[in-house]
Amino acid sequence: MINNKKVVVVLPAYNAELTLEQTYREIPFDIVDDVVLVDDHSSDKTSEKGAALGIKHIIRHDHNKGYGGNQKSCYNKALELKADIVIMLHPDYQYTPKLIHSMAFLIANDVYPVVLGSRILGRGALKGGMPKYKYIANRILTLSQNILINQKLSEYHTGYRAFSAEVLRKINYNINSDDFVFDNQMLAQIFYADFEIAEITCPTKYFPEASSINFKRSVTYGLGVLGVSIRYLFAKLGLTKSRLFK
Repeated sequence: MINNKKVVVVLPAYNAELTLEQTYREIPFDIVDDVVLVDDHSSDKTSEKGAALGIKHIIRHDHNKGYGGNQKSCYNKALELKADIVIMLHPDYQYTPKLIHSMAFLIANDVYPVVLGSRILGRGALKGGMPKYKYIANRILTLSQNILINQKLSEYHTGYRAFSAEVLRKINYNINSDDFVFDNQMLAQIFYADFEIAEITCPTKYFPEASSINFKRSVTYGLGVLGVSIRYLFAKLGLTKSRLFK
């Protein structure tokens, strides 16, 4: 706990057997109270590995629900466990668990209700091996989103995120997509609800075991992201109504 606030780390997993232990071992249990592992119907032994590591809260989907569907299970379980601070950490070891302290303390001390680990602040993304086409696409999408949403984030596409329970209870993330665009829908909902978002520099690693999406799905994701931003703008201007933004 921090300031009597319960900290829960959630691990949205898919075929993470090879990297789960390395990720789990670096979680700072001096402040983290619980860990939730959600196995999205992996074809490997992700769930068994989690149990062997001693993770008490393991959910295994009976079919693959997608990245967004996985996160819904993560956050719902964390709130069920009475979490005050929820930190999403990918178990593929692409993001270092060593930033959990920094992210959690910003929320626990009521500085910000949401904290993102940004790969773009500094030079962590390219240094860590992010493909150049993904880096360029990230920058173009982020610029477009900042203009449409009227914000100044360095990136909207990081998978390393920390939330206060208040934020998760306020936004209706359960109606969001089960696919990768879920992340951007959440951020748009958070801004629409007038919460502020902090960012900290996050090193990242790209290697064969790290999760990634192919070019075709990246294009679909990019178009979906722009669609979310346009819907946000129209809702803010009162031109249309959207069930995402209430």
